[in-house]
Amino acid sequence: MARERAEVPAEKPSSPRCETGSVESDTDHLALAQPTRARLFALLRDSAEPLSTAELARQAGMHPNGVRIHLERLRRAGMLERGRSSHGRGRPRDQWSVTTAGIAAESALAGGADPGVAAVAAWLARAYPSGETNRRRIESVGREAGLSMPVTAGSDPKETFLGALNRLGFDAVAEDVAGGFTCTLGRCPYREAARENREAVCALHLGITRGLLESLDAGLQLREFVAKDPDRAGCLIGVGVDEPD
Repeated sequence: MARERAEVPAEKPSSPRCETGSVESDTDHLALAQPTRARLFALLRDSAEPLSTAELARQAGMHPNGVRIHLERLRRAGMLERGRSSHGRGRPRDQWSVTTAGIAAESALAGGADPGVAAVAAWLARAYPSGETNRRRIESVGREAGLSMPVTAGSDPKETFLGALNRLGFDAVAEDVAGGFTCTLGRCPYREAARENREAVCALHLGITRGLLESLDAGLQLREFVAKDPDRAGCLIGVGVDEPD
C-alpha cells in the first residue's frame, strides 16, 4: 500500500465557468502571484455563482475600491470576466467570475509550464489555508497540471517520468526495486513556498505526480509518496509497474 499525504480527491461538481478570455503573456500569468489577487481569484474559483465587488470585499475584509483594482488587473490578464446585474433602482452591479483561461493558467503555472512556477506555488500557499478541504482542492489542481504537462514520450516510462521531474527542478534519481522503481528528489523547487504552507505545497506536488503518472502509462501506479523537509529535500516517490500480459 502507498504511504501518501492525501487520498484521491473526490470529483467535485463543476461551478459555472465563463468560456471567454485568454492569457497571452508571462506577465499576465504572474498576475496570480500577488497574494491579494490570489485570494480574490480563489474566492471566485470556489463560488458556485458570480460574485459582486461588494461581496468579494466583504469576504476578503477589504474596501471595495481596493478590491476593484485587483479584479480589473485579473480581468485584463484574461483570468476573470465582468458581467452586470440590475436589482431595481440604481446603477447595475459588477458581477465577477473566473474564465476557463484563468483555470488553465492556474494549472499550467502550478505544473511548471511557466517560469513563474515558484511564484504560483507561493500563491497557492497563501490563497489556501491548511485543512482537508483545501488540500484536496490543491491536489486536484496539481493533478490537472500533471495531466496536461508536455512530456517527451519514450520507450522507457521510468526515464520519461524522471525527465519530467527534473525539468520541474527536482533533481530526481531513480532506482529499480521489485515491481517498480523509486525516485529520490535531490531538491525542492517550491521550498520557499513550502516554508510558508508545507501542507499546500506537498499537496500540489502529490497532485502533479499523480497526473504525470496517469498521462504517461496506464501501467504506472503511485505506491508511495513520502514528503521530507523541503530545505533538506530527499522526498521519496515509489512507483509500481504492472507487468504486461
